[in-house]
Amino acid sequence: MSRKPIIHEIKILPKYYDAVISNIKHFELRKDDRDYQVGDFVVLKEWENGEYTGRDTRFKIEYILRDCAEYGLMDGYCILGW
Repeated sequence: MSRKPIIHEIKILPKYYDAVISNIKHFELRKDDRDYQVGDFVVLKEWENGEYTGRDTRFKIEYILRDCAEYGLMDGYCILGW
């Protein structure tokens, strides 16, 4: 039985946010602590100087890379792709 997609709100620093909205960066490296699943959504909320800037963008997770310590991905982390 599949679950309904979840919307995950994530803080992101301005230099990474700019790369995402410029269509240069199509992934995010994160702690794998939110039960991310393909089909979920991430809302990237720009975070600077301890507060939100008001800018955000939303993407659907199309791919998740997990359990690849042999390639340098530490246990407990994942890469989300959209």
